[in-house]
Amino acid sequence: MVELDVAGVAQASHTGTLPPRDGVSLALRAAYDHALAHREGAVADYIPVLAEADPEAFGLSLVDVTGSVHDIGDSRVEFSIQSISKAFVYALLCDAVGHEQALATVGVNNTGLPFNSVVAIELNDGHPMNPMVNAGALATTALIPGDSPDERWETIHRGLSAFAGRTLDVDEVVFSSESATNQRNRAIARLLESYGRIRHDPDGVVEVYTRQCALLVDAHDLAVMGATLADGGVNPVTGERVVGAEVARDTLAVLAASGLYERSGEWLFEIGLPGKSGVAGGLVTIAPGKGAVGSYAPRLDTAGNSVRGQIAAAHLSRTLGLNVFASTPRTAPPVPEVAP
Repeated sequence: MVELDVAGVAQASHTGTLPPRDGVSLALRAAYDHALAHREGAVADYIPVLAEADPEAFGLSLVDVTGSVHDIGDSRVEFSIQSISKAFVYALLCDAVGHEQALATVGVNNTGLPFNSVVAIELNDGHPMNPMVNAGALATTALIPGDSPDERWETIHRGLSAFAGRTLDVDEVVFSSESATNQRNRAIARLLESYGRIRHDPDGVVEVYTRQCALLVDAHDLAVMGATLADGGVNPVTGERVVGAEVARDTLAVLAASGLYERSGEWLFEIGLPGKSGVAGGLVTIAPGKGAVGSYAPRLDTAGNSVRGQIAAAHLSRTLGLNVFASTPRTAPPVPEVAP
């Protein structure tokens, strides 16, 4: 995991609520300036069009559960959502089929292996293990209700747009580029089909999955989408209920366990929040009951996670008291007087 470089960052004096608006804006500016100095990592190039991203681009957005918005830098620069879509499609699946079926079919356990591992499937008797790796994401997309790939795509497109609070467009250039280079995902889908985990045409499943990954978002959209999960499934900007509160809870639990692939344990230890990264440089970090941070910075570490995004998230987790495992000592009760 990238060195987060947060030594000396002051802890917040509380962990219950966010500070007033000015305090959040100051914290966001400090996190942005702190992360901007870092130039480690490299832009993804295994999908040719992603290699064209500006390595210096950097935007942050924080949206809280009241709908208050804080943006800085390149927060409105669009990029493809990529693997971050996995979290929100999984939420749509849980909303459609329920807790038990999603758990039994897709799973929730970290593989400890890279996101596109074939070995993980074989080691687990064909089980995809969790929805944040490619095998689990393909299984999730295949389970979205619909009689055809077009119907499943419409459900996904409509649902992710509701999370963002606006109609999301597909980057057709990214979609074409990924379609020409997604042989591994097609192999994973056929392997899952051989184990009975995918019951639709695997090529159609891969096409829908590739299209969902090519949806265009910006850091602000990611913050709104994450804040919708933080607010129990209600979009705090539009007021629309997108998924149920139980679904939001389940999705955040999976993100905490597996959102940053094989680095998820280190992420949770250092930052203490559910999060999800994408190879285009997006990262969403969610503080349940408080809000979410969306970031865009295309330089990635070796696991495919945004370097600046991680550093900014760590800074905000500490300065705003977001870590779900942190607490402040309660006031000690008075010592009772002993009767003489």
